[in-house]
Amino acid sequence: MTLHILVLCTGNSARSILGEMLFNQLGAGRVQAYSAGSKPAGQVNPVALETLEKHGVPSAGARSKSWDEFAAAPRFDFIFTVCGNAAKETCPVWPGHPATAHWGIDDPAHVEPLGARRAAFETAYQELKRRVEAFLALPLETMSREEAIAAARRIHEEN
Repeated sequence: MTLHILVLCTGNSARSILGEMLFNQLGAGRVQAYSAGSKPAGQVNPVALETLEKHGVPSAGARSKSWDEFAAAPRFDFIFTVCGNAAKETCPVWPGHPATAHWGIDDPAHVEPLGARRAAFETAYQELKRRVEAFLALPLETMSREEAIAAARRIHEEN
């Protein structure tokens, strides 16, 4: 059974893109991840793509998109918000009432100068990678919704 994951942020140009691509690579077919934003930026931050490329994470098909695109999407098993703004917004009701958790990551997109922005993206990448790896190490297929939510929240606190 493939688990469907949605990674949400406001702009869907940086952190949620990193999360989507990490889940898809590290999930190795076990998960199908998507990302979206409540107010999409319209383009993926080039430093996000650069960071993924640096780590050998495929980013083909990465694009900034609205969460409206997923209103009639496949049922999501898990939804993660990765920025402070998205966690405080009212999310639409998703079919199947997926498990949700907030994995706040500092926004690297507007850090200046460029060298500092690259370092901020690297930090965001490493934080997300640790959390995604920890989440995927869980027996998700046999956990209850409540157990999965509690585990995802613990992962945020510990990583």
